[in-house]
Amino acid sequence: MVNYDEIGFKAGLEIHQQLDTHKLFCECPSVLRTDEPARIIKRRLHVVAGESGEIDEAAKFQAGGGKDYLYQAYDTTCLVEIDEEPPHEINKEALKVALEIALLMNCKIFPLSQIMRKTIVNGSVTSGFQRTVTIARDGFIETAEGKVGIDSIYLEEDSARPMGKNDQEVVYRLDRLGIPLVEISTRPDLKSPSHVKEAALKIGDILRSTKVRRGIGTIRQDLNVSIKGSNRVEIKGFQDPRIMEKCLELEVERQRSFTEKGKKNPAEVRNALPDGETEFLRPMPGAARMYPETDLPLLEISRDFINEVKKNLPKLKSEIEEELKNHGLSDEMVKMILKSGKLEDYKELYEVYGNPLLISKLLITFPKELARKNGKSVERVEKVISKDTLAFMLESVYREKIQEKDVKVVLEKVFSGVPVKEAVKLDKKDFADVEEKIMNLMKDKPGLSPNAYMGLIMREFKGSITGEEAMGIIRKFLK
Repeated sequence: MVNYDEIGFKAGLEIHQQLDTHKLFCECPSVLRTDEPARIIKRRLHVVAGESGEIDEAAKFQAGGGKDYLYQAYDTTCLVEIDEEPPHEINKEALKVALEIALLMNCKIFPLSQIMRKTIVNGSVTSGFQRTVTIARDGFIETAEGKVGIDSIYLEEDSARPMGKNDQEVVYRLDRLGIPLVEISTRPDLKSPSHVKEAALKIGDILRSTKVRRGIGTIRQDLNVSIKGSNRVEIKGFQDPRIMEKCLELEVERQRSFTEKGKKNPAEVRNALPDGETEFLRPMPGAARMYPETDLPLLEISRDFINEVKKNLPKLKSEIEEELKNHGLSDEMVKMILKSGKLEDYKELYEVYGNPLLISKLLITFPKELARKNGKSVERVEKVISKDTLAFMLESVYREKIQEKDVKVVLEKVFSGVPVKEAVKLDKKDFADVEEKIMNLMKDKPGLSPNAYMGLIMREFKGSITGEEAMGIIRKFLK
């Protein structure tokens, strides 16, 4: 087993997370398109010197192919995205989300910051540079092995989406270009591959507690790693933290193969492969590719804005999960509430009526059952049975106008067009009809066991009565 302390293992994370807002420097929606593009724009990009007057080595390498770049544009593509209009004022909602993330990571906010251009000449940005601005610094997260420093948090625009390439040209789609990203860089405080994974999951928990985009491709995780006597290597392309440990173990072995021969591995950027191996991507970039954005003023973040964000900081996802479990909800139900986006509705109803299990069923499971039974979409059911309807039903249960077992019957009535105030006026006839149907079913199939009747009844009524109610009626007629 490798002793990571002895070999001088040192690693840091860089995490890029898309935010769920419109684009960063224009008002275009952050929507990924699947239809055919409206037009194609053709460009050829060239490298320029950074603020030091030097051309970055990584930029030289990327520009060496001399290829044409084709950009697929849509009706949602504006002049900013094709670099024919100056950028607009920075997206204030994206800035707010970035500040939430920074504060949840105990960072110090920059009250004044210069928006920069970072040279990118692989064709993934139409302008040849990516706009980025430092938002915060000097934070930390807590892990089982102590604090991990957060070196800096940036707000920047995402690149265009690669769609294909050949020897002469590369094709990109402009739907992703300009989507806001936060870039989080930790200090090299991570002590082992397992520690790296823990820190990545902790940061992921913080990110998912804010307004970020979800799904494949919305988060990208990079690693900087070195051991004693070696050069730093950046590994890009992690989508899943589960592969991190294996990839780091293999990278340590690769770097040790150099140091054992008295050599240093090249300082380079490598791409993570699905099996945990890595491959050369490009030389390590340097600071020479950064220069100020001249089309935008300095970014000012006022104390009032920071204080407003502080007052409304979201809870961590892990904290919310624990809180819901303390209400008596199962792990599965907690996941369903969070995944459905019904958390705020749940909290609002719970604060007034309590009864977490019934609220969860009203918001999550009952609409699904009703949709399945009637051959409709859940969205259609939710449009008919609004949150106000659910609140009225909870109020009726609370005031004992109906019992919990009656809720499904009421939902059926409301969905069929009966006003909820009428639907909750149940009488004996409602349940008598059910009993009559069950009695006739049992007469048609005499001599079956209670469990066999139960199966027939549950299929017949498709969840509109509970198993306990059904068994009570079965036993009543078997006497």
